[in-house]
Amino acid sequence: MKEVWKKYFQKKKLQLKDTARNARMHKFCYLFLLPYAILFITFNVFPIINSIYYSFTNFNILEKPEFIGATNYINLFLQDEVFQIAVKNTFLVAIIIGPVGYILAFIFAWFINELPKWVRTIVVLFFYTPSISAQAYLVFKQFFSDDRYGWANSWLIKMGFTNQPILFLTDPKYVMKIVIPVCLWMSLGTGFLSFVAGLKGMDKAQYEAGYIDGIQNRWQELWFITLPNMKPMLLFGAVMSITNAFNVCDVPMNLAGYPSTEYCARTVVTHLFDYGYTRFEMGYASAIATVLFLVMIICNKVIQALLNRVGH
Repeated sequence: MKEVWKKYFQKKKLQLKDTARNARMHKFCYLFLLPYAILFITFNVFPIINSIYYSFTNFNILEKPEFIGATNYINLFLQDEVFQIAVKNTFLVAIIIGPVGYILAFIFAWFINELPKWVRTIVVLFFYTPSISAQAYLVFKQFFSDDRYGWANSWLIKMGFTNQPILFLTDPKYVMKIVIPVCLWMSLGTGFLSFVAGLKGMDKAQYEAGYIDGIQNRWQELWFITLPNMKPMLLFGAVMSITNAFNVCDVPMNLAGYPSTEYCARTVVTHLFDYGYTRFEMGYASAIATVLFLVMIICNKVIQALLNRVGH
């Protein structure tokens, strides 16, 4: 075991020497990257470090942070029942918006790739519009309004299916069934657009060479040629899909209210928003943010490992 660790540290030492040598050789290249590096560290790295630090404190913004150890995490996992509801709803949304939305975005992009240009433009516009307009959910709010003037209730009463308006956005039985499809539709745009761009940029000569080498159908073409060439777009789509899946907040808050009935539409980000911007318990909110950050990092690593196996 000692020899294994010795070899490991020797390997790391050689890697550090190579990195330092490359940095000296390309110092002017790093100089051009310096402005971006300063901005990235200032507005991304430092806030993450501050959030992790504040998660171990009792901090209300106005007073000096008081170090309390892991109390926030203990309360979060063992005493906060609303957080448990938020985790359940977030993972439910993430399972549908993440894998399902990611796969649907790619399948739709693959299917429309061979369509005429004007048809493809209309379909791309339909999928990408929600990403451009952050208020797209207002259409669904009007459609599923709880009164008899909502489009869905108006039609159901007119057709005789019900005598009283259905509380689509208030009754816990219906709320998540409305929120999830809306979040799914609003999450497809960016990944879908990147997949369309990647498919249009494919070199047609590779498909011809593939058929000469033994590719027999479109599925083999997809697995051995299309997907390996689209790894950058697939990774970008995966990152955006994970971000959208765990970042659901505005749609449930605006559709189901804040707070929603019996916290039925509560998500982790909504819980974070509540403690950070309503109660000003920044230490507790930072603990929620840290947990969410770690979960997203783990999911990203899993997705990268899966994508690395594509085409092998």
